[in-house]
Amino acid sequence: MVSTLALVIGLVVVNLLRPGVGMNIDTTTVNTDALAGYAKAAQAQPGIVGFLMDIIPNTIVDAFAKGAMLQIILVSVLLGLALVQAGERGRPLVAIIDSLLDALFRIVAMVMRLAPLGAGAGVAFTIGKYGLGTLWSLAQLMLGVYLTSILFIVVVLGLVARWAGFPLLKVLSYFKDEILITFGTCSTEAVMPRMMVKLERLGCEKSVVGLVLPTGYTFNSDGTCIYLTMAAIFVAQATNTPLTLGHQVMILAVLLLSSKGSAGVAGAGFVTLAATLSSIHVVPVAGLVLLLGVDRFMNEARAVTNLIGNAVATIAIAKWEGAFDATKAAEAYGDRRAITASAARGAHAHKPPALAAGTTPTVKS
Repeated sequence: MVSTLALVIGLVVVNLLRPGVGMNIDTTTVNTDALAGYAKAAQAQPGIVGFLMDIIPNTIVDAFAKGAMLQIILVSVLLGLALVQAGERGRPLVAIIDSLLDALFRIVAMVMRLAPLGAGAGVAFTIGKYGLGTLWSLAQLMLGVYLTSILFIVVVLGLVARWAGFPLLKVLSYFKDEILITFGTCSTEAVMPRMMVKLERLGCEKSVVGLVLPTGYTFNSDGTCIYLTMAAIFVAQATNTPLTLGHQVMILAVLLLSSKGSAGVAGAGFVTLAATLSSIHVVPVAGLVLLLGVDRFMNEARAVTNLIGNAVATIAIAKWEGAFDATKAAEAYGDRRAITASAARGAHAHKPPALAAGTTPTVKS
């Protein structure tokens, strides 16, 4: 629900700011070598119906071979359910999968060390090809993404926190180290183990943290949702692609599904956007070349927003399910008054009832 609201907010903001208007990019002059794979996918896809049908893979191996994110999610969910039912017999496979994921994340980290070079080359190409004016349009998009993300955290997540009954500012302060790490690495996966430990120290039960946080990493990417709608409409504006209200609603509907497949590693949002545009035949995929140079700079905003959104969601669900320890939270926040008040309430709850006047306690022999 919250990630859907993030998509809608991003769509509204980009239509108000209109950062891509005036760029007048001719997609026939764009070098699409970097997007050749996605352009081929766009020709092969039969449209929105094909996109929905493609969620079901032909085989398990085929889903991973094609890199179809929603197919991979479906296979992963089914495999996870099967491993839960297998119990102890499934533990060896779980250990193998954990080791494989660790190796894959390390490979991604090594590749992302070269990302600044690619970003600089992308910006240089865009300015050299289309002039300095494009830099202002891209800056408007970046500023819009950052401001929208801040607005989303303060207003939307602030209301969720208030409704659930916990202070958002204290939560942000408590997770400040994880926020800084995420901002620097552009990846929420880098701090996932730390987040799970600190959420438990904050008072959330382990069962809630173990279910909600990993699920949120895949299905609750608020920052990525803001970026996806803003970037998609920006490309349409920059390439003078006319979009009716129906087109924008269709883009929103498809993004509701494809955004659920965005991983928490750096650059996953751009991959999700490219795969989405390849399937809807409305916005030219070639226009994504314009975003290659600045995507890295917007990655920080969406990664941090994703992290904060998942932290807020985990705490809120823990409180709604009665699986939240207020005393632990007060200790984690360093709030001595709250600790004292919580202890007093606990003592009062266990205090024996007072004797009525004129009565004496009875002792059973």
